[in-house]
Amino acid sequence: MQVCSLKRDTPQTVPANSPYTVIRFPFGTAESYDVFTMHQVNQPDGYTVTSWDTDARSGLIWPSTAGWGDLYAMIQWEAGGYDELRDQFVRDPLGLTPTPNDTTATEHRPPSIGMQCWTKQWGIFVDPAVPLALRATHDDSVARKIVLAEFKLVIHPTA
Repeated sequence: MQVCSLKRDTPQTVPANSPYTVIRFPFGTAESYDVFTMHQVNQPDGYTVTSWDTDARSGLIWPSTAGWGDLYAMIQWEAGGYDELRDQFVRDPLGLTPTPNDTTATEHRPPSIGMQCWTKQWGIFVDPAVPLALRATHDDSVARKIVLAEFKLVIHPTA
């Protein structure tokens, strides 16, 4: 089993009524766990991320091996005037492979009272050549912040 666990504890602004936004995560000692090098500044396709907080590529997990992937996410939004919050897992959200934007586990949720806190889990087959991301958006009339987020991948070998 191979694991990558990312955590963002600084706010990320998501524009009003925007398309889905890749949630970005820090590298190095600021991330939770990445001993299998699935979330690196120097990415497998040769690209180097220079600013994790502004580059959508910092939201990518590049699976270290092919297998069955269990994806986990936690998103906490600030309180706001939402009618709906949306999130999804996506293979290749930035169009880096021949089959980009393969979304799965898309959820549209009505808000609860106060801060919006959500978790999700989903399983998919993963491939080292196809990066994964967690994306989110909202329908409030003003920009809103994700105040805390986690994104995790656990890869199990398959026959």
